[in-house]
Amino acid sequence: MSTAEHHHRIDYIEFTVASIAASKAFYGGAFGWTFQDYGPDYCEFRDGRLTGGFAHGTPQPGGALVVLYSTALEESLANVEAAGGKITKPIFAFPGGRRFQFTDADGYELAVWSTT
Repeated sequence: MSTAEHHHRIDYIEFTVASIAASKAFYGGAFGWTFQDYGPDYCEFRDGRLTGGFAHGTPQPGGALVVLYSTALEESLANVEAAGGKITKPIFAFPGGRRFQFTDADGYELAVWSTT
């Protein structure tokens, strides 16, 4: 990505996780992400638009809140719960849409939002 149109845009997100297998199961089950393993300690994920990675190590929850978009918010919430996520903020309205927040098995907090 060297073109000017990509300057200062988020290009990659990386999570340090206790178990790459558990992270793949969670994000694959909840959101349908795909994965490419690069050895036993690193896995790249793709959500269809953005690429990131899971690095094996001691989880470091916190930092920026990663927000995912959904066209079916209630279905996304159900998928997160079914995959083992913990809802930290149930669906609520805000100017511009609705969203919920959750944590994954390593304690990372993310949000999912929708315009409807």
